[in-house]
Amino acid sequence: METLSDELLLESYYKAISLNLSPDFLSLFEEEIHKRSLSHKIKESV
Repeated sequence: METLSDELLLESYYKAISLNLSPDFLSLFEEEIHKRSLSHKIKESV
């Protein structure tokens, strides 16, 4: 995931949510989002 741009990371995260993918898989995105200090860009409704 390190090669993804911040924008693509967030888009992929939202797509994974919309596809109702595994919580374990979503947590990988969330960890990377937090690591990059992008947590403030995650919508509150998620």
